[in-house]
Amino acid sequence: MSTTSKAKLPPRVTESLINRLTAMVTAGKAGEAREPFEMTETYTGDVVGYLPQSSPEDVVAAVEMARAAQKEWAARPLKDRLAVFERAHELLLTEIETLADLIQIGCGKARRMAIEEVCDTPLVIAQYLKTAAKTLKPKKRSGPMPVITSSTEEHRPKGVVAVIAPWNFPFAISMSDSTPALIAGNGVIMKPDNKTALCTLYGIELLHKAGLPRGLVQVVCGVGPDVGPTLIDNVEFVMFTGSTATGRTIGEQSGRNLIGCSLELGGKNPMIVLDDVNFDEAIPSILFAAFGNAGQICMHIERIYVQERIYDEFLRRFTAAAEELAGKMGASYDFAPEMGSLVSVDHMKRVAAHVDEAREKGATIVTGGNPRPDLGPAFFEPTVLTGVTNDMALATMETFGPVVSIYKYKTDAEAVALANDTPYGLNAAIWTGNFDRATKLAETIESGSININDGFITSYAAKGTPSGGVKQSGVGTRHGAAGLLKYTDTINVGVQKKQIMASRSSMPYEKQLKSTLVTLRLMRRLHLG
Repeated sequence: MSTTSKAKLPPRVTESLINRLTAMVTAGKAGEAREPFEMTETYTGDVVGYLPQSSPEDVVAAVEMARAAQKEWAARPLKDRLAVFERAHELLLTEIETLADLIQIGCGKARRMAIEEVCDTPLVIAQYLKTAAKTLKPKKRSGPMPVITSSTEEHRPKGVVAVIAPWNFPFAISMSDSTPALIAGNGVIMKPDNKTALCTLYGIELLHKAGLPRGLVQVVCGVGPDVGPTLIDNVEFVMFTGSTATGRTIGEQSGRNLIGCSLELGGKNPMIVLDDVNFDEAIPSILFAAFGNAGQICMHIERIYVQERIYDEFLRRFTAAAEELAGKMGASYDFAPEMGSLVSVDHMKRVAAHVDEAREKGATIVTGGNPRPDLGPAFFEPTVLTGVTNDMALATMETFGPVVSIYKYKTDAEAVALANDTPYGLNAAIWTGNFDRATKLAETIESGSININDGFITSYAAKGTPSGGVKQSGVGTRHGAAGLLKYTDTINVGVQKKQIMASRSSMPYEKQLKSTLVTLRLMRRLHLG
């Protein structure tokens, strides 16, 4: 065990709460006990507790327990499953402050971001409380022959689903991805990031209080190579959010196992600022799009393309806003700071390395560019660069920090070409005073989400619309009907009331063929096919 100092916790988070939560992890029960992970408070680096680590044998045991509970859960009427989430919705809102504390402990984000993260799951729950019954209801379809045949589309749970969640929005993604899987009747194996597992575990405890059967959701913890392969080998579907490199590995293994997967992966998200923009409206929104959660948002903006006529004024105003934000950074569990920490010292060093390499190769750091150890071990200033070129990692690789590059363009067509010049396609944005102009541009942008006069909130918060990436930013979507149906197998039940489809031995086949052709043409004319 480390001798690192013990953290001073916010009042709502007690040592007994942490011990209760960590005891929920399936670890050391089926396999040999492993050295626990030392959880620390991001703001100080002080220890908050020890997280058990799961072995491959623990993962297999977790799947078996979830599978046993899933059969009873799937047999329940949908209205009973939804009732659990009706109660969970209120419990999450009631416990929002404790959840925010646990989120901040693990990843160091500002209080506002932690509160907004918790709100994501009630939004998802509300959407599926409203729509799940209609989405999952069996649908009667016409059969190949009217009246005499019919076909019914059914959606049945896949079985046990793995949800592998990241550290940047550990509660929102783990809980919001699990919610539709559970509503559809599945069991869930949750694998949170070690650093941020506490908030997820508390969310599961609240689900249990709401009436979710014990055993239906299992939590395994450990580094990806230790638990990931065994997990994918034993479940029926994988939901993963994280890097493109890891997503490719998960996709390959899922493919070998002939199971489905949904992958939200990396991005190098662009924004186009047109020359008719209203600066007073745009600058605050663009500032959040770039620096919200210290830039650790999958959909945050890393590249801004500004029309040359307004470039100088935009750069001046945006830089001033970034410098003002730098004065509002802080490490506290209240709403005073507007920007918090990066998740870890290691991640801060990776962000700093991108900035340092760009500076060495000739980019200009207009503002920022430095760690802030006076605030905490992993803080990094809001950073604005110009003169970034494609030979720099900052131009093409996901930085995932409070760093944005600003570029100049001449024509709308050039802006779109620059925005699309990336292997990624997760999110993009356009700022303008002319919605018709922006809509036309949006039609040519290669991205899973496109926001007009917003960075990313509008599209992501639209829980009724599927959200995902294109190109190397992912496979599949979350939210909307598609985000529920992906956790189901689609079953086709066909009924033939009278045996007319089979070959008739009493009729020569040539005559049958003529009859079939007449029937097909008639069905087409009458729109019966």
